[in-house]
Amino acid sequence: MRTSPPFRADHVGSLLRPPALLHARESFTGGALREVEDEAIREVVRRQEELGLQAATDGEFRRASWHMDFIYQLGGIGQATGEHITVRFHNEQGDIEFTPAAMRVHDKIRLAEPIFADHFSFLRDTVTTAVPKLTIPSPSMVHYRGGPASIDPDVYPDVEEFWSDLSAAYAEQVRRIGELGCTYLQFDDTSLAYLNDPAQRAELAERGDDAEHMHLRYIKQINIALAAKPEGMAITTHMCRGNFRSSWAASGAYDYVAEALFGELAVDGFFLEFDDERSGGFEPLRFVPPGKMVVLGLVTTKRGELESKDALKRRIDEAAKFVDLDQLCLSPQCGFSSTVEGNVLTADEQFAKLALIVETAREVWG
Repeated sequence: MRTSPPFRADHVGSLLRPPALLHARESFTGGALREVEDEAIREVVRRQEELGLQAATDGEFRRASWHMDFIYQLGGIGQATGEHITVRFHNEQGDIEFTPAAMRVHDKIRLAEPIFADHFSFLRDTVTTAVPKLTIPSPSMVHYRGGPASIDPDVYPDVEEFWSDLSAAYAEQVRRIGELGCTYLQFDDTSLAYLNDPAQRAELAERGDDAEHMHLRYIKQINIALAAKPEGMAITTHMCRGNFRSSWAASGAYDYVAEALFGELAVDGFFLEFDDERSGGFEPLRFVPPGKMVVLGLVTTKRGELESKDALKRRIDEAAKFVDLDQLCLSPQCGFSSTVEGNVLTADEQFAKLALIVETAREVWG
């Protein structure tokens, strides 16, 4: 088993909110809500450690959204009053829509204080055996969600200044979180998976982006943000094609971004969605260089049915044809609750899937 992140049995981060927490979010504010959140996080950390997971998150229990709660706390970024963006998600029954408030870059981007510092500090002080893991959205998401129209041209007449300030703010976030003792940080980045979908690239081109090379820009800016990461901090990135109430937004194998993504992105590991045919085959993993870890997201969070352990082992063997088995780990394909609403499965089903991942990893890697 590995002693540094990512671990052989790992998970993306978000977990289903317990009913008491959902009720508290609707009924309480301030200290009363905080007390319920604290107790829910203590319990879910205990469950993760009991299952044998080597890393634990707070389930993102203090957030409504995996990314927007972070992005709106960056200096210079706010909600556009009365404006919303619409993201269309798909499932077997049809389509649903996610409509968060639109984002607006109204001032120079900066980091006044580390975001989620209190979230991480509580998690750090709560774990007993597991490594505390913090998840935040990648800098790419700030641009992907809003695009050029979200950036005030009077603030950033030169888009290069926008990118420079954004990466600098993230670099400061990484440094400040490191000072709090964070040794496992994850950049969640749906954009790098979405860009494999021709329909998504067409949408970006329509709004004025260089869609064919957008992934290269994103990789460059993430690398700048990570250039001075603290010694001893492991950083991973997670990529999926959308995860909202058991629905998805994009499809497409990793081929379009694979060579640049795996060869150039300066992270220690890649959490990759591979739970169904929308993600394509394992062939793009041939571009993963030695020393980089790949966490295979073979267990779906979109439904409760438990996967076959033998089927998981066969798929791990298939992936090992393209990247060394020692560079592989196992996880769910995404979080169980990327937004407060959560996916369509029960808490018992969620923990059964995490237990399956731990058991399978032990049998494969020892």
